[in-house]
Amino acid sequence: MAGYRELLRTSGVARIIAAQLTARFPNGMTSLAILLHVEQQTGSYGAAGLVLAAASIGQATSGPVTSRWMGIWGIRRVLTLTTAVCALTLLILALVPMGVVGYMVFGLFAGLSTPPVQSAARTIYPKLVNARQLTALFSLDASLQEIIWILAPVVITVVAIQVGTVPALLLIVAILVGGGAWFILSPEVGRVRIPRSRRAFGTVLGKPVVLLGTVIGFLLIGACAAVEAAVVATFGHGGIEAGIVLAIFSVGSLAGGLAFGHIPMGSWAMARRLTIVSVGLAAAVFFVDELTPATPWWVSACLLLAGVGIAPALAVLFAMTSASVKFSETAEAYGWIGTGQLIGAALGSAIAGFLIDGVGAPGAYAAAAGFAIVGALVATLFVRGFPDLRGRDASPIPDTEPVPLIT
Repeated sequence: MAGYRELLRTSGVARIIAAQLTARFPNGMTSLAILLHVEQQTGSYGAAGLVLAAASIGQATSGPVTSRWMGIWGIRRVLTLTTAVCALTLLILALVPMGVVGYMVFGLFAGLSTPPVQSAARTIYPKLVNARQLTALFSLDASLQEIIWILAPVVITVVAIQVGTVPALLLIVAILVGGGAWFILSPEVGRVRIPRSRRAFGTVLGKPVVLLGTVIGFLLIGACAAVEAAVVATFGHGGIEAGIVLAIFSVGSLAGGLAFGHIPMGSWAMARRLTIVSVGLAAAVFFVDELTPATPWWVSACLLLAGVGIAPALAVLFAMTSASVKFSETAEAYGWIGTGQLIGAALGSAIAGFLIDGVGAPGAYAAAAGFAIVGALVATLFVRGFPDLRGRDASPIPDTEPVPLIT
């Protein structure tokens, strides 16, 4: 922990971490709030699912695009524009009654205008700390983001059920605007300018490390999404057991990220960390049949183990991307990785849902384990594609251009 204390004492680091976590807090609330609001307005979970699908498609599409815009128009301009449009769209969703098609259209706009705070923050990090601290900073960031997934769903569910879905959406708008303003106005954001990329849009996805990162992110988040569906199917909606088990899953990730943050990242780091996730999820398959909602402890223990590998794997993902692309391409690279994660979340949830209907909750746990095992196999088979960051600077490759010579 001494290393993290030193890191947080570095000028600007604590402020940027806190600001970006606040600005991203709505990411853990918006989907659930839209689901509850549209279901309440239309009386149909199917309609609510269509609206969520539209929002996810918009977010997956816009991630690389808005991230690249930050190198053209600047971080503050892009974040200000997207935050304003997203807030206005959510206000319309909350306050204007409409049909399913209307909700889908504005859900799509909400997804398209999601501020690329995550890409911005991870692009700024290398400018805040020295090379020795950068991998630890990525680990800390990957760990602390679990706070979003532990607290945000609980907060928005309580508000939506106890107060109403309209106040829940208005709360999201308030946090979106307040947290976004805090991040945008932070001095560190103003001091960092992302160079304009000279390469065509999408070219960075051709880099082996970025492509690997996108695939690994797809598989890892697909596993997490399948776990969420499996836990809800196992313990039901009526009690608190599902929430407690998922919170333990996130706590495992938080603890793993903090514990492994100081360990140097070699080429095999991703494979080892995904193996931990695979073992924990595979073990859950064998215990779920023997459980009732009153005895969730074995599943909790399995998911605690699986969670230990998640934040450390994400930390490797962020660090290897940073170390392998030019600074002008980092934001777009993180945008593509985010798109892979969103697609993984959608596919993981869908596959788990079909398996729950067909064979029950064990099928969803098996799907989650399958995603993780494939991820570990990919990391093993393509281990040469992962950079060895032990004793190496994880900062992005500097952008260079020809220097005119006087002869």
